Amino acid sequence: MRHDPSGRPLRVTLVGKPGCHLCDDARAVVQRVAGELGVGWEERSVLDDAALHEAYWDRIPVTLVDGRVHEVYRVDPERLRRALRG
Repeated sequence: MRHDPSGRPLRVTLVGKPGCHLCDDARAVVQRVAGELGVGWEERSVLDDAALHEAYWDRIPVTLVDGRVHEVYRVDPERLRRALRG
């Protein structure tokens, strides 16, 4: 399993791109909720990864939890908390 820089296992991946205002909003929610729960997360850009671009370029931001699509476009903090606690 991969870990974030602090050593926490990565459970959340935020897929987006620079300059995306929805991505900025999603990042703030993921950062807050993951921090509250002590869950590792990473951010990946569709501009840096051909596979991510192919899969998600028209749906960003996309939030993955444990490698599966959790939400597209917006991140509901309560829904994310439930997914990470479950």
